[in-house]
Amino acid sequence: MRDLAAELARRRAGDRYRSRRVLEGPQAPRQTVDGRSLLAFCSNDYLGLAAHPRLVAALKRGAERYGVGAGAAHLVNGHSRAHHALEEELAAFTGRERALLFSTGYMANLGVAQALLGRGDHLLQDRLNHASLIDAAGVCGARLRRYRHGDDQDLARRLAALEGDGREILVSTDGVFSMDGDLAPLPALAERAAAAGAWLMVDDAHGLGVLGATGAGTLEHLGLDARRVPVLMGTLGKALGTAGAFVAGSEALIETLIQSARTYIYTTAMPAAVAEAAREALRVLADEPERRARLHAHVHRFRSGAAQLGLALMPSQTPIQPVLVGDAGRAVDLSRRLLEAGFLVPAIRPPTVPEGGARLRVTLSAAHDEDEVDRLLEALGGLHP
Repeated sequence: MRDLAAELARRRAGDRYRSRRVLEGPQAPRQTVDGRSLLAFCSNDYLGLAAHPRLVAALKRGAERYGVGAGAAHLVNGHSRAHHALEEELAAFTGRERALLFSTGYMANLGVAQALLGRGDHLLQDRLNHASLIDAAGVCGARLRRYRHGDDQDLARRLAALEGDGREILVSTDGVFSMDGDLAPLPALAERAAAAGAWLMVDDAHGLGVLGATGAGTLEHLGLDARRVPVLMGTLGKALGTAGAFVAGSEALIETLIQSARTYIYTTAMPAAVAEAAREALRVLADEPERRARLHAHVHRFRSGAAQLGLALMPSQTPIQPVLVGDAGRAVDLSRRLLEAGFLVPAIRPPTVPEGGARLRVTLSAAHDEDEVDRLLEALGGLHP
């Protein structure tokens, strides 16, 4: 057997050991974590909806009507009226014919690849894609090729090498990259995929609710429709403040997933009460556009202040604002010192990011106020050499 204790010790020594924290109460900028009052800049609750009174009330109403568990998979008797209505509303929200709920974004990404690809087919991905997209290759048995980050010309070369192969090709990418905060060059990728007769799938976990005129995400922001991006995955547990995920696309795509995606077929449906809360999140998104405006104002304020301090930021216009550090040990130390000062900002280290790319991952929320953003900048300035 493997010496697990020795492996864990080596992980600790290399500043790669991960530890959980215990949160008391709801997601909010001011949190009690491990018994300490902290100002958190680490949540993906970008619009501050996770504890919104309307969502809490919708969840309670849903639990009173449907109970607290779905009891079965969607294809048995776990698919409630709430689930069905949410799928219809997500399809309309994203401008697609249909949408299909999954328990998590991870399961959605695995399910798409497994349903569309088989052994010997081709899966082309951005090198900085989320782990769930990368792991999808192992599930479906396709040949994985990873093109340079954000480089549509490198993708084109790799697609050209497959010309005449006759196998299925899926190109998949994050819409907003979770560790860098930048956007994929989706219009160029769409052109390359279409020219090669390949599927294009966008995981918009960090764009949905944040970008676009109505908050419909990166595709709306960039003016891309269902014809140019046939497969869209979105999560409900980030900007929409609830839990779960969905895939949106054509009638034929969704029916194929229902029939073939093992991560949909063989798992219990999410609680219907959560689906009711997600439906309410979509309504709040439409009723309170000022949340997106406030969020983007915070992004501008943070970036302007960081530039004055000489902090090394990445070219991100999203709520994900990484402060580049480089060395993993230094990133851990800075995160610890911020914690001592009352700020919860995680250190992100390899293998999550490339060697030499360790960083503090600052995430902003509409629930923060200007003073809290300024206080974080002041704290970062005090640590900056």
